[in-house]
Amino acid sequence: MALGNLAQRFLVAVVAVPILLLVLYYHRPEPTWIIIFIASLLAMREFFGMTLPAEDRGPALVMGGLASAAFYWLDPHTLAYAPRSQTLAGIVFAGQTIALILAVIVPGLYYLFRFRDIPSVAARYAATVAGIIYAGFLTMFLAMLKRIDPQHAGDTVVIVLIVAWLADTGGYFAGRFLGKAKLYEAVSPKKTWAGLWGGLAGALVGVIGLKLLSAHWLTWLDVVLISIPGCLLGQMGDLAESLIKRSVGVKDSGSLLPGHGGILDRIDAVLFIGPYVYGYLLIRYPELWLLGS
Repeated sequence: MALGNLAQRFLVAVVAVPILLLVLYYHRPEPTWIIIFIASLLAMREFFGMTLPAEDRGPALVMGGLASAAFYWLDPHTLAYAPRSQTLAGIVFAGQTIALILAVIVPGLYYLFRFRDIPSVAARYAATVAGIIYAGFLTMFLAMLKRIDPQHAGDTVVIVLIVAWLADTGGYFAGRFLGKAKLYEAVSPKKTWAGLWGGLAGALVGVIGLKLLSAHWLTWLDVVLISIPGCLLGQMGDLAESLIKRSVGVKDSGSLLPGHGGILDRIDAVLFIGPYVYGYLLIRYPELWLLGS
């Protein structure tokens, strides 16, 4: 990685991170959802740009945006604080069904009536549904994590970002200076085993730091069971996105962030870590279901 690329990454982080933290630690969840929803739209746009012909990208993005918004806003926990009524109760229990209808059935209807080139429909339909779930639904788990923060702060979201970003940073420097044995050369030639161990160390140190600074409710068992599996999942998320890019012959998913590539390049690890942390916290602390906004 060239020094200029590192400098670009540093400048982007200096500008973006304080703004992001300010939004995440605001006590209301809506600003966090807005930021994350915009990120999901950008990520879906990049995914569809790699996998769909131009004429299908706009409709796929609209369907993805609607499905992702429904996935969040019709989630039972998101609606838990709303006034009770029979109609609302029905919407709550049908929320995931509605999200799946928008993610799977609506794209199917779109291609049924606008199929154009029939031999390519299977690939286009599959890419549309995959993009909505992969870049849309998985991103929404970050916003859903904000809802279950026991301090109504942003620690549950920051945990995921710390695991992803410090693992990436630790992996980069360990891989650069400590070893060159390839981790998975067929998919990502630059990843090394030393980088994997450096990433694990970075994620662990990051979560420990967060526990000591603000997330005091985390136990030391939580620190280990979040940082280590989270880092491994993040590495696989990174490799999965690299595999997608290799399959379509592109180096970066986009060029929105100088030094980082596209949004999808920056959140590929987060997409795999977020759902794990969300599920872990709800299993470990079932009382978090009772938190509302």
